Amino acid sequence: MHDDGRYDDPRVTGSTSDPVSRETDYPSWSPGTNGPATRPADGDPPVFGGEPAAQQTGPEVVDPAAVRRTPEGSTRPANVAEVRQTVGRRNTARAVRFEPAVPHQPGAATVRDAAPVIADPPVASTESLAAVATDPTYVSRETPTREEDDPPLAMEAMRAVQILNPSGEVTMPRPDRTRVMCVANQKGGVGKTTTTVNLAVALALHGNRVLVVDLDPQGNASTGLNVPHHTGIPDVYDCLINSVPLAEVAQAVEGIPNLWCVPATIDLAGAEIELVSVVARESRLDRAIAAYPGEFDYVFIDCPPSLGLLTVNALVAAQEVLIPIQCEYYALEGLNQLINNINLVRQHLNPKLDVSTILLTMYDRRTRLADAVEQDVRNHFGDKVLQAVIPRNVRVSEAPSYGQSVMTYDPGSRGATSYFEAAQEIAERGVKEPVGRNA
Repeated sequence: MHDDGRYDDPRVTGSTSDPVSRETDYPSWSPGTNGPATRPADGDPPVFGGEPAAQQTGPEVVDPAAVRRTPEGSTRPANVAEVRQTVGRRNTARAVRFEPAVPHQPGAATVRDAAPVIADPPVASTESLAAVATDPTYVSRETPTREEDDPPLAMEAMRAVQILNPSGEVTMPRPDRTRVMCVANQKGGVGKTTTTVNLAVALALHGNRVLVVDLDPQGNASTGLNVPHHTGIPDVYDCLINSVPLAEVAQAVEGIPNLWCVPATIDLAGAEIELVSVVARESRLDRAIAAYPGEFDYVFIDCPPSLGLLTVNALVAAQEVLIPIQCEYYALEGLNQLINNINLVRQHLNPKLDVSTILLTMYDRRTRLADAVEQDVRNHFGDKVLQAVIPRNVRVSEAPSYGQSVMTYDPGSRGATSYFEAAQEIAERGVKEPVGRNA
């Protein structure tokens, strides 16, 4: 069989194989409705529709449009005009010439079978219909909220504007007295400095006057606020050892209104030894803060990861203790010893000291361990644990390398949003004065 339009009979050409033509489906297929059901005999002209076609000679003409596909998927000729004997060709087989096919009108069954299947439209549940009937303002759970409709970039921009507060209005309540909070945990790497910096920036951006005291010899809080703290800069060491007024040491943080920082240099590393022989060594920082002429809403003290004299000074000067807890087992293991030391300071040095706030940091929601630690901490401390949880976020770690907090580095990130919620919750706890008091 050739592809030039001729369909040769292998018995005529002498071929030993017995292929089946593309227009037929022998041995039991009949091309016409009234035609025979068996293969025609050798030498007989092809029969279509029950009548033999006329034999003519001449060049073969085949119209491809004459071949159409039946609903069953087979291909057969349509509207056969005539069959004739081909002269002058190598093969003397009979050829069939086709005329253009008459447009086929599909039947009702064909249209019904070919119609696309349309799924039934969603039907409101009986509960939804009953709720709408009783309450016209009812909104079904299937109805997307505005937050779901808005694109992610728009939501991130909205969060950034809310956190940065470009209007400068007092949107977080201010306390009726100065709240001195000590951020302490004897375990390192739990987020003490990061929590101190970001909470201070969040409160300052929303109308509170905040002072950050960097009591860690590493000076990481000073780095996060972009405050110079190299050798020769007046720092908290001068306040503790040389009794320099705190107002002469505090520096305004660039770009953040209502925020000041007392930096720490490497000289503070020797203060532990030098404070041993100083009179009233445990209350040196308390006296320096009390002698400050200005008035602050919040004073955050960033403590070193130890329980030495520097941490004791911070506990004596503070009224509240904020403990960041990393959502891992080691953070819980050292928490008991920290609570015992706080109780000792309360009994002998500072009766007003209270563990008021617990903040869960570095929360990884993909692990069961983080969820287990959170449940243990909430069961033990109860309402002291903030509802806001700080997740693991790379933006929080990148911000200090640019001398910024995550609140200004990427205000739309999850880390900034979480710290903003924590600051909002801290501001609302224990605050009696309503929003609106101007400085």
